[in-house]
Amino acid sequence: MEANGRTRKRGWAGVLTLLGSTLSNQTGAAVASFGFPLIGAVGVVAVRQFVAAAILLPTVRPRLRSFTRHQWWPVLLLALVFATMNLSLYSAIERIGLGLAVTLEFLGPLAVALFSSRNFGTAIAALFAGAGVVIITWPEPSTDYLGIGLALVAACSWASYILLNRSIGHRIPGIEGTAAATGVSAMLFVPVGIVLFLNNPPSFFAIACAACAGVMASAVPYVADLIALRHISAHVFGLLMSVNPVFAAVIGMLLLGQAFGATEWLGTVLIVCANVSVLLLGGPDKDDPAPVRQAEGFPMTDYAGGGSTGIPIRD
Repeated sequence: MEANGRTRKRGWAGVLTLLGSTLSNQTGAAVASFGFPLIGAVGVVAVRQFVAAAILLPTVRPRLRSFTRHQWWPVLLLALVFATMNLSLYSAIERIGLGLAVTLEFLGPLAVALFSSRNFGTAIAALFAGAGVVIITWPEPSTDYLGIGLALVAACSWASYILLNRSIGHRIPGIEGTAAATGVSAMLFVPVGIVLFLNNPPSFFAIACAACAGVMASAVPYVADLIALRHISAHVFGLLMSVNPVFAAVIGMLLLGQAFGATEWLGTVLIVCANVSVLLLGGPDKDDPAPVRQAEGFPMTDYAGGGSTGIPIRD
């Protein structure tokens, strides 16, 4: 009985830790948006990448000289995906708001899970997701098609780095490949940082917002998720990850005043239900605690069953 009680307590601790990680993740993105009017989405992403690299490289210390050509090419592709994903997501947040951008971005890992699953029941989840997208993107006079397009680019990028991390995980031990890709991605933004500082020196407030995003959306989730994954299964992890769009919508309303209409909420709920359906149809994990894979330095677990790929924490 005592052992079961301790297990339940650890399970609840893992759940609360993961929810705290999600809250930090989306709050970091909201704080980053305060820097958009001052240095733009490009400037915020540049600083965020510098902060992420400054945290990961000294911590992981990847042995770059030992990398072979076979190992380097997916690392370089992943670095490019990092840059594209973060820039497109933050640009989308600037145009259409945090909640809607994160909801549409979530279609990336959902698509990977749907295409990877051998369970025909996931077709129902695909219908839910498709209906959600149609509702959210239904043409209106105020529809920002560019913002929606950027969010979908972020979704494609997220799906791409899930697949790339699969390849890197088989070629490079630990998270050395992820750390190396983060460093290369930061280097891609060095020219942007130079031009930004020379032509329009950013204020301390703008730099602080971007740096805060790097910590809250990178360092905090990285540590929190590693702790959570010691106490909860990959199945529970994936289910809880589905609250990201909801958290983003609520934080967007509270911190940024980005109100969600009835149609946006309906579309968001349908997409969240699609994610939950994929997980429930896959069944619970056999292994506990969850196996860990890495995406941008953050743990990425497998969706339960069907050989499908899970949702990593990032941004």
